[in-house]
Amino acid sequence: MTDHDVTDHDVLDHDAAGVDLLRKKVSAFVRDRVFPSEPDLDAGGPTAGDLRERLRAEARESGLWALPLPAGLGGGGLALGAYAAIAEVEGASDHGPAALGSASLLDVTMLSRHGSARVGTAYLPRLVSGDLRACYAMTEPDTPGTEPALTATRAERRPGGGWRVTGRKWFVSHAGDADLVTVLARTSGSPGDRTGLSLLLVPTGSPGFRVVRELPVLGATGQYEIEFDGVEVDEDHLVGDTGQALAVAGERLRLGRTLRALRWLGQAQRAFALLCDRATAREGVRGRLADRQLVQQHVFEALLALRTTRPLVYEAMALVADGHDAHVEVGLAKTAAARTLQDVADRAVQVFGAAGLGPDTPLPTLFRTGRTARILDGPDEQHVSSVARRVLRDRGGSAAAPA
Repeated sequence: MTDHDVTDHDVLDHDAAGVDLLRKKVSAFVRDRVFPSEPDLDAGGPTAGDLRERLRAEARESGLWALPLPAGLGGGGLALGAYAAIAEVEGASDHGPAALGSASLLDVTMLSRHGSARVGTAYLPRLVSGDLRACYAMTEPDTPGTEPALTATRAERRPGGGWRVTGRKWFVSHAGDADLVTVLARTSGSPGDRTGLSLLLVPTGSPGFRVVRELPVLGATGQYEIEFDGVEVDEDHLVGDTGQALAVAGERLRLGRTLRALRWLGQAQRAFALLCDRATAREGVRGRLADRQLVQQHVFEALLALRTTRPLVYEAMALVADGHDAHVEVGLAKTAAARTLQDVADRAVQVFGAAGLGPDTPLPTLFRTGRTARILDGPDEQHVSSVARRVLRDRGGSAAAPA
């Protein structure tokens, strides 16, 4: 649909040595600059905003800004397949992607592929530069997020052209400071129909748009409920074709779930490092924690989870980067990474004891992220059923042998 001159091929090739060097630089930046800033960034407010801008300026100066975004728009032009190794270390902190300019990857990819020429010109360069922020609104109150066909938000044709959007969405990440929101709305048919759904890009400064409230998730900020009260949207702010939202959303979700899995993997690795450091450093009257068999079991089980999850996640990313459907692989990766983060963080908390529950380590945040990860982008149960159905269907309904 788009006439914008940035294409999926607007990426730069990087050899393995170059990617490895970038990974080390990003890892050091996140460890040395982002980790120490997390308490202030978590607190929010003007201080957090100023700190985030300083981190972004440092990332630009270090040549680490927006690495996976198109070079023609001011990004690093790193191909998705190569970016996987960097996404893992970048995502070791929830604030890493924003500090390093890759948080807009999903929106830039979606609008590059499916946005109009006007949308591309007006918004894409500013999304890549970090001057604009975008969010994505799909889930609604009292409507299962796993069933988008039940979407009640409506977009009706205006007599003079364009659309008028009415409805409410919730658990919209970062909507509180977003400049743009892509909203899933019904443009024809009735709730329950899988056809008739469209995506529209709405500037949040439009009359009728309102942030209703913030929705803390297990005490953490960043999720919001928003309302559209007759918000007028120009015709060229349609994303994709009318009635084809689920195809565009599915493409976005595949990449989004895989990126989340990579970042959760990075956070699980961070929790594992904390676990091991605690076990080797903590001394008691009976010696080090590391010498106790039950602590060694925590280390083993955590390492096993990491080592078995990482290949699943990287396989999914390779397939998604090459344009494959990868339904099974993405479902396995997303579910495994979420479970691994929760499991490894839980084991680390157990080894730390009371200190693992308090504010002096990132473990409460990592555990909370792991628990919410099992619901974000589809709960475990959805992926289990969906993957199993696909496998059984491909085998003609036979479950006699493993896939």
